[in-house]
Amino acid sequence: MNPKNRLSTAGKFLTQSPLKHFIGGKWVASQSGKTFQTVNPGNGETLAEVCAGDKAEVAAAVAAADKAFQRSGWQQMPPNERAVHLHRLADLVEANKDILAEIESLDVGKPMSQALSDIQNFSQTMRYYADLSVQVRYREPIAVSKHEARTVRLPRGVCGFIFPWNFPFLLVGWGISPALAAGNTVVIKPAEDTPLSTLFLARMVKEAGIPDGVVNIVAGLGETAGAALASDPGLAHMSFTGSPEVGRIVARESGQNLVPVKLELGGKGAAVVFPDVDVDSVAKALVGAITLNAGQVCCTASRWIVHEKIYDDFVASAVDRFKEIRIGYGHDPETQMGPVVSKKQRNRVLGYIERGQKEGADLILEGGIAKVAGKENGFYVKPAVLAGSPDNVACREEIFGPVPFLMKFKEEDAAVSLVNRSPYGLANSVWSNDLNRANKVAENLHAGNSWINAHNVFAQGVPYGGINRSGMGGGVLSPSTFFDYLRDLSVVRPL
Repeated sequence: MNPKNRLSTAGKFLTQSPLKHFIGGKWVASQSGKTFQTVNPGNGETLAEVCAGDKAEVAAAVAAADKAFQRSGWQQMPPNERAVHLHRLADLVEANKDILAEIESLDVGKPMSQALSDIQNFSQTMRYYADLSVQVRYREPIAVSKHEARTVRLPRGVCGFIFPWNFPFLLVGWGISPALAAGNTVVIKPAEDTPLSTLFLARMVKEAGIPDGVVNIVAGLGETAGAALASDPGLAHMSFTGSPEVGRIVARESGQNLVPVKLELGGKGAAVVFPDVDVDSVAKALVGAITLNAGQVCCTASRWIVHEKIYDDFVASAVDRFKEIRIGYGHDPETQMGPVVSKKQRNRVLGYIERGQKEGADLILEGGIAKVAGKENGFYVKPAVLAGSPDNVACREEIFGPVPFLMKFKEEDAAVSLVNRSPYGLANSVWSNDLNRANKVAENLHAGNSWINAHNVFAQGVPYGGINRSGMGGGVLSPSTFFDYLRDLSVVRPL
């Protein structure tokens, strides 16, 4: 697509004032007339005015989704026909990837190359579940004496989704793809900081011929629209991605209505680095992991547990790599790390660096506010590196920024103990050329995911989820996720 046309299309979309909700196949304003603004974190300027949904809009969206589930034919549609619609939606997303990436980069602040990767990931996930839905068996015979019995798998109904601001479009793909492929209808509440790409998606849903009401989007604040969705008794399933603190609230509200809930929460991932590795290569990989999306990645490696034999060399190499990171505006092709998403998030990151030092952490790399020419009002931060005790607040709590915390170890068991003392349990990695040792350690780490000689690995088909404070109710990206969005019905006839 011609860049001028891309910018023109994105610009025209963003200048609609205010951007409306997508309910029952129609663009709908809030009954209250309330709106909110979304801000470009790269320059601090207002990007768009958006209708602020509340309980009324959520109720209307759930009702529209229920009507579509009951009457549109979506749940009764043969899986291969639903798959055709979903592949068509993936085609449209790919055809509009430059526009979507433009919007995503503006809204989140991430570099265009990363935004484009996120858009492509959405399409890959949609296609994965569309194809999987055609391959699975929806009826399974049960071998039981003197009875004819089977299990039938059926779509649940209306599924609610609350998504975070760090990977808005990618995570919508991870969430709604299995639900739609299984024959459910969905109500989406995007993060108030980054709702724009999700609202733009509604255009493609319409164009793909997906029946009205199958996909509904309500923008709004977490304490209003999000709370209303989590507590709506019309849901058959609820999914939340975000912080453990809000996850507890969503689980409590869903539990009041006996609605099953899937929680994808935070993390404090560790990387265990053994002395037999190539130090520079591992340092480069981990610096790349912690600076991806300015460190705003729940599963990133934020605790670096390095063997004492290579510790000094590793630290020196990592610091050199950090100093080479090009911080800048997301649309600058030279940018490797953009801003964090908001002033609030920048203050959070800087606050943890200060608190960590006050509790005795060594400041290996200073960090602080980064200056970007011409973007003085953007929310830029420099990477910082801390080291010290595992009891330090910067080691215990999720910072959600480009700030790793370093610790030494001597014995393998000590490294495992350092990893497993965290109350989180999302993802860790082990770095060693001894694969027997790497596999042994990987299997002893308390988390939903262990990676070997890599970090932030997401392949469609491999389960990805957390334990403990990092989540419950099943993960994403795998066949088991697809089956989460189907209910089992036993059919039995005595012989």
